[in-house]
Amino acid sequence: MSILDSKIPKGPLEDKWSNYKNDINLVNPANKRNIDVIVIGTGLAGGSAAATLAELGYNVKTFCYQDSPRRAHSIAAQGGINAAKNYQGDGDSSYRLFYDTIKGGDYRSREGNVYRLAEVSGNIIDQCVAQGVPFAREYGGMLDNRSFGGVLVSRTFYAKGQTGQQLLLGAYSAMNRQINRGKIQAFNRHEMMDVVLVGGKARGIIARDMVTGAIERHSAHAVVLASGGYGNVFFLSTNAMGSNVMAAWRAHRRGAYFANPCYTQIHPTCIPVSGDHQSKLTLMSESLRNDGRIWVPKKLEDAEAIRAGKKKPTDLAEEDRDYYLERRYPAFGNLVPRDVASRAAKERCDAGFGVNKTGEAVYLDFASAIERYGKEKAFTSGHKNPSKEEVYKLGKDVVESKYGNLFQMYEKIVDQNPYKTPMMIYPAVHYTMGGLWVDYNLQTTIPGCYAAGEANFSDHGANRLGASALMQGLADGYFVLPYTIGDYLSKDIRTGKIPTDTSEFDSAEKEVTDRINKLMNAGGQHSVDFYHKKLGKIMWNKCGMSRNAVELKEAINEIAELREDFWKNVKVPGTADTKNAELEKAGRVADFLELGELFAKDALHREESCGGHFREEYQTPDGEALRDDENFKYAAAWEYTGKPSDAILHKEELIFENIELKTRSYK
Repeated sequence: MSILDSKIPKGPLEDKWSNYKNDINLVNPANKRNIDVIVIGTGLAGGSAAATLAELGYNVKTFCYQDSPRRAHSIAAQGGINAAKNYQGDGDSSYRLFYDTIKGGDYRSREGNVYRLAEVSGNIIDQCVAQGVPFAREYGGMLDNRSFGGVLVSRTFYAKGQTGQQLLLGAYSAMNRQINRGKIQAFNRHEMMDVVLVGGKARGIIARDMVTGAIERHSAHAVVLASGGYGNVFFLSTNAMGSNVMAAWRAHRRGAYFANPCYTQIHPTCIPVSGDHQSKLTLMSESLRNDGRIWVPKKLEDAEAIRAGKKKPTDLAEEDRDYYLERRYPAFGNLVPRDVASRAAKERCDAGFGVNKTGEAVYLDFASAIERYGKEKAFTSGHKNPSKEEVYKLGKDVVESKYGNLFQMYEKIVDQNPYKTPMMIYPAVHYTMGGLWVDYNLQTTIPGCYAAGEANFSDHGANRLGASALMQGLADGYFVLPYTIGDYLSKDIRTGKIPTDTSEFDSAEKEVTDRINKLMNAGGQHSVDFYHKKLGKIMWNKCGMSRNAVELKEAINEIAELREDFWKNVKVPGTADTKNAELEKAGRVADFLELGELFAKDALHREESCGGHFREEYQTPDGEALRDDENFKYAAAWEYTGKPSDAILHKEELIFENIELKTRSYK
């Protein structure tokens, strides 16, 4: 075990990033033309990084498994992006955004990185407005804001319920400009299979053309991994079905430490599971909690009657409803952080108050908001005594203008009108705070290999606040990585083109083809999904919203056995030298079967509860997370040694000089 150096600059918190930028080495424009950078993933982090690096003059190659960069999973983000602009005049500042993020992550993230994130957040909004992102505006023409969980201000910029899509189109347009200039070569429908190290540095990748099956070599002076998170280790998650851990995990196998894998976010606002044959879950934006009130029946008999179809939620009077978040957390109400809201929903459902057929759902009700907005609209229109019908129509119009596409999506999936019947929601796996360990420069433990966005672990601690994923991805890509990678690349101005006809590339390509052949020749009886579903059940049941030592030990053994069976008995039809979706899935699930075991090992070693990691043995008398700052105030970074069970733990001690460590309270 070693103590990791995060390379955070010395000096006052607010001066660290400025001083760092003043001191770094730069690459002059003429030399940038001779330097190549590979970017894996073209979501917000990868797309913004690729566009910015190419604009600066570097030669960039981008790789994505989708048919277009604009299909990255960032497109699915709904609710908004945080920035400390304080347009509302409600007391926001860079420091408050920094504080809320550290507290929201349950004091398990780095002060230096998080303050930098808060500091550059305002620049993101200016950049995106300049690109034409159609953020919502209030009546005076200023950009509008709404609030998200875990904060007492409104700092979330949004474009209806399509914020991720609009931001990604902005990054994609910036990328397209560079593709047109010849500064970006885009390799779509390509999957990164391995990182190639030359002299201990990341100098390229092995990729598979997913259309022809051809294995390709690509060299560069640095490699940026912006390939997203690993939530699909649970099989059912809100992630796109293609989302995977392959790029990050293959880098991990080459020496990049993997940090805090057990820090996984369960989002409280998802459409509940409807059956055994479901392949993914659908997120309903956290922004809905601005206006929707979450409740379950107060009486068990009412919950039982609703589950049996004998009563409707609208039959219950106000006094028979338990608005449990408002009851338990009066200061933040329905806008508590995601981990708190998720556990509270699970607790109510476990106690028998769940409202769908499986008993695993609570209500998200907009009746109060429709009435409130309707009365306000009527009053401002001069109707001082409006009818109920008029109030409903006016209020519905306001709600529709804010969340219309989300309501439409819910109605298509559930076949219920959420304006008239409360939505049903339940927690589901959403975001991963863990990822490749990176230092202040976003560099992994492999020199020249960088990780940005959700692929790294750096900013969110044990729980991410809503609307901060888009903020981190764009901050990393537009405003952080272009500086930090330049400092590293300044030592490569005389290196010249990296050749691919070397023993290192030969060896890496052979390992890739051997692994593919092993998958193709397993010749078993079971499909890839058979194993993925089994893994997902183990993960959800034993490493999900709550964990305990007994079940985590069982999970470690069960995953190891499942992995062994997978390599013997998986059946991958077709051939490797052509388009083969099952082969793609098999490679990804093979990595999930290793990651899942490390996930459980990490959760077992962390004998405390913090944020999204809730150990049943460590909780307060009223069921809140109980941290152990004396023994676990560190990031856990795991070194690959061949088997996840033998991974070596390295610690990065977390130092808090600007924030007082205290029990997180939203009451």
